[in-house]
Amino acid sequence: MKKVYLDNASTTAIRPEVIQEMTKIMAEDFGNPSSTHSFGRNGKTILELSRKSIAKHLNCTAQEIIFTSGGTEADNWILRSAVEDLKIERIITSKIEHHAVLYPVLALQEEYNIQIDYVNINPDGSIDLTHLSNLLSDEKKTLVSLMHVNNETGTILDLDRVSVICKQYNTLFHSDTVQSIGKTEIDLQKTSVDFILASAHKFHGPKGIGFAFIRKNSGLQPLLFGGEQEKGLRAGTEAVHQIAGMAKALSISYEKLEEERAYILDLKKYLISQLEIHFPDFRINGKKEGFYNIINIILPFSSDKTSMLLFSLDMKGIAVSRGSACQSGSIKPSHVLKEMLSEEDLKLPNLRISFSHYNTKEDIDWLIESLETI
Repeated sequence: MKKVYLDNASTTAIRPEVIQEMTKIMAEDFGNPSSTHSFGRNGKTILELSRKSIAKHLNCTAQEIIFTSGGTEADNWILRSAVEDLKIERIITSKIEHHAVLYPVLALQEEYNIQIDYVNINPDGSIDLTHLSNLLSDEKKTLVSLMHVNNETGTILDLDRVSVICKQYNTLFHSDTVQSIGKTEIDLQKTSVDFILASAHKFHGPKGIGFAFIRKNSGLQPLLFGGEQEKGLRAGTEAVHQIAGMAKALSISYEKLEEERAYILDLKKYLISQLEIHFPDFRINGKKEGFYNIINIILPFSSDKTSMLLFSLDMKGIAVSRGSACQSGSIKPSHVLKEMLSEEDLKLPNLRISFSHYNTKEDIDWLIESLETI
């Protein structure tokens, strides 16, 4: 059976070069990077060269990169330390954030009774920046937490503009950049965001590893205690092979960024053209010109097709999703689409289709053909 993977916003296939790099290190450089003997020093060298490589791609200092297990840990750490240690009294976020932000925010509100304000969402799924500015006129010590690229709709936040707004009101700015790092340029000398983060498995690296950018002198304190690893901010023996794999994946992603972005954007345009031919009444959730590798659509099918749509496509070897993989198995409508769509539209079948450079136009042809049979 033909297999088509169109769920790259959930996770991506590891590049062969990354697997090769990790395998070599697991076999030859297994030393604990905190040990002082030669085995440990080799591990430490790999660790710090990986950190420098990542920092170079983001135009920040190596000291500002802290390795984590991924995006969820980084989001939780930044939000919790901001409240507990930086004495943040209010968090401004949106109702279309990833649950790795929304759930910690609710937990912190319950524990510390901090104020939570949700910025308005425009009909196309973008953030109402005028409303954000109005909210920031309050004098309370505030953290803004808004994601760069929405993982369900591909809607893009103007990081530079929000950074300027936050600086104007002397406000800290945290952005979940899991869907954008490795897929678009971020220059941290030009963009004055205080905290961003990444998960390697979103840019063809290994699962279970990521990093946080913590701007120098932010005052953030550790989430985990027990060792002096990661500048004392994240205790625990570093997974050298995963970190090296992540650095390799990020380097290749940025080396090939222009070529792969153009290729993927062409695939997305081809999908839209085919949908217009075969399903002229389909609609795009969010902006048509959203992030280049994600598209979220409503199909002109009857609502009774909704519950079985993903299963039917899976039976044909096609992997897509209705939204975040972190909600897999849930029959509830996406919390993101709930903020954008009417009750009637929420009942209709919707799909999130997300591409990588491994996809082809033949993959899209098979998707269209399969949707027609459904």
